[in-house]
Amino acid sequence: MIHSTAIVSPKAELASDVEVGPYTIIEDGVTIDSGTTIGAHNVIKGLTSIGKNNKILQFASIGEDPQDLKYAGEPTRLEIGDNNTIREFVTFNRGTAQDDGVTRIGSNNLFMAYVHIAHDCVVGNQTIFANCASLAGHVTVEDHVIMGGMSGAHQFTRIGAHAFIGNNAGVTRDVPPYLLVFGQPAVPKGINSEGLKRRGFDQDQIRAIKQAFRVLYRSELRLEEAHEQITELAKTHPELACMAEFLTLSTRSIVR
Repeated sequence: MIHSTAIVSPKAELASDVEVGPYTIIEDGVTIDSGTTIGAHNVIKGLTSIGKNNKILQFASIGEDPQDLKYAGEPTRLEIGDNNTIREFVTFNRGTAQDDGVTRIGSNNLFMAYVHIAHDCVVGNQTIFANCASLAGHVTVEDHVIMGGMSGAHQFTRIGAHAFIGNNAGVTRDVPPYLLVFGQPAVPKGINSEGLKRRGFDQDQIRAIKQAFRVLYRSELRLEEAHEQITELAKTHPELACMAEFLTLSTRSIVR
C-alpha cells in the first residue's frame, strides 16, 4: 500500500491498510490510523496523529513547524480526527509552547485547495473551508462553520457554530453562533438561515435565533444587557444556549 518512491520513516506508525502515494515523505513521530489514503508529493512530519478514513490529496504539507518566531524547536503536536478531506496545497502547522502545544482538527471536515490552518488552532467537526481560507494562530472554529473562499481570521478570534463567513471576509473579532458575516472587517448581515434549514432546524428554532440576533444587533442594548436577554431566552429555546455561552467566553469582543 506504500508506493516504491515514497519515503516513510521506520519511526512512523501506519495502520496496515494506509495507502501512501508516489514521492510522499512521512517522517518520525507520525501516526496514521486505518482507512486513510495519502496522495502523491505530500509531506507529513512532526508529532502528527491522523485518524481513520481521511483522504489527503497531493501536495499538502501536514504537521510542519509553526510559523512563529517564538518557536524554538519544542516537541509540539498536530491532531487530526476522522473522515476529513484535505485537498491540494493545504497546510496545517503544529502548535507552540506558548499555548497548549497542539493544533487540533476535528472530524468530517472539508478543506479545499490552499487552505491554511496555523499553529494552536482548534477546528471542530463538519466544517467547510473553501479555497484559500486561512486561520492565523490560536483561532477556534466551532462545528458546522463555513469559511468562504479567500476569507481569513485574525489571531485569537473565535467563530461560533453554524456561522457562515463570506468570501474575502476578514474576521477581526469573535463571530457568535449562527451569524452570516461579510466584509473587511467582517460585519454581521443576518443569520445563516439557509444553512440552518439544511441541518434540520425547524421554523420555531430559526425564529428564536432571529429574535436573538435582533436583541444582539437591532435593539441598541449594551452587550451586557443583550447577553442577559439571550440567556433568558435560552431557558425556553435550548438552541440559544450555545449563543449565550459564546458571549460568556468571548475575549476579543464580537463583530458589531
